[in-house]
Amino acid sequence: MQNNVKNIFDSFNDYLVKEQELRTEIRDIVRDIDQAAKEAAIALQVIHSSIADVPAACAKARTFFDTCREGYGKLAVLIPAGQYYRYHDHWHYMTQRIVFLIALTIYLEKGFLVNRETAAEILGLVVNQQQGFHLDIEDYLVGILQLASELSRYAVNSVILGDYEKPLTISKFVADLNSGFRLLNLKNDSLRKRFDALKYDVKKIEEIVYDISIRGLRAEATGAVAATAAPTVAAVEPTIAE
Repeated sequence: MQNNVKNIFDSFNDYLVKEQELRTEIRDIVRDIDQAAKEAAIALQVIHSSIADVPAACAKARTFFDTCREGYGKLAVLIPAGQYYRYHDHWHYMTQRIVFLIALTIYLEKGFLVNRETAAEILGLVVNQQQGFHLDIEDYLVGILQLASELSRYAVNSVILGDYEKPLTISKFVADLNSGFRLLNLKNDSLRKRFDALKYDVKKIEEIVYDISIRGLRAEATGAVAATAAPTVAAVEPTIAE
């Protein structure tokens, strides 16, 4: 082999070896972040079986978000400037899931939709693409669409647990979410397909609300609470504290 040909291919080999080493490092970091995301998801599953444990589940999930933040910090240092989208496939599905978990946690705590800036801040990211490692807008939107699916399940299980008001608040929230997405001109195929599933989540929640209404369960729940709370002020105070 001629020396000039050997030199050319030696340089290619060096490049490929370094590229493989970088991708291996990325995968190792992503695996740690993904494990923390799984732990957060497990912590939040309690909302489907217990009303009282929801605040504790949210607090626990936030500790795992801190671990995710550390991982994203490592990725931000590792990824060469201007090459975010070259390696984006390693973490974008995971990021979508973490955004969903963050959005679910904040909805459970505060009852509103987390914006992109806050989700990015929790993960130690930025929203401006020009500033480097950021929270991609499509990753944020897919995560929010995953939230709608989880809330439809939450609405069902809230009824099972005897909370007949929760599906009504969820219904309004998801309806507003649906209206917001309808303002977007969606061209991305995967995002569009995910948005198409939102109408089924809306329909499912509306059916739950309809069943609650025609069965008069809200009135029964209100009457039961009034009957329990009436005897003394002392009996009311623990309920308020909860």
